[in-house]
Amino acid sequence: MEITPDAFIYWQHGFARLNSTIVVTWLNMVLLVGASALVTLRLTSGEKLGRGQNLLEVVVSNIRQQISDMGLKPVDEFLPFIGTLFLFILLPNVLSVVPGYRAPTGSLSTTAALAICVFVAVPIWGIRRRGLIGYLKLYIQPTPFMLPFNLMGELSRTLALAVRLFGNIMSGAMIAGILLSLAPLFFPVLMNILGLITGVIQAYIFAVLAAVYLAAAARAHQDQEKKSEQQQDKGGSSHG
Repeated sequence: MEITPDAFIYWQHGFARLNSTIVVTWLNMVLLVGASALVTLRLTSGEKLGRGQNLLEVVVSNIRQQISDMGLKPVDEFLPFIGTLFLFILLPNVLSVVPGYRAPTGSLSTTAALAICVFVAVPIWGIRRRGLIGYLKLYIQPTPFMLPFNLMGELSRTLALAVRLFGNIMSGAMIAGILLSLAPLFFPVLMNILGLITGVIQAYIFAVLAAVYLAAAARAHQDQEKKSEQQQDKGGSSHG
């Protein structure tokens, strides 16, 4: 039983290979971009909103709220990255209930690429908020002896992001395949429902963890801003 979509190869020439993961990933991107384009072309601020706009506003507003709850401010700065991660993982996980569809999130190459995006984004935002020296100081806190352990922590959490998503999607597909082979008339509906719920949860967890890592990289800058505001308020009250 083939679990990962990497095993389904449509074309190969030497080292070049076109497998199901690549094809379905591009299909998902076309679906996301196409749906977004169709909805945004008909945006309106009137009382009657289309179903597509209603759905889009619900999704965006909930993502914005989650980002705000994580302490990432301003929200609009992090919304494109976190929102794209969530939707990019959510769509294939939801479509995995369609017979014959092979979710690219069941491939370690896809989940590793998503984890690497988070791995790169964290220092970018950290340096943007703290400065290069301020961000690099994080790796020698509380003492310089912690440098190798902090570096290992960065790499291990990236690996954990990739393996967690891959493992959950792959194990779900494996369990579904086993149960369907045992009782093909009873389990399909149940497994589709369970797979749908699991896919949504995994997309949410990945996006939340990415937001947590970004929040940790940007928190010092926000704390410094709060302290400066408090000092200004104290200074204003003392003058008054």
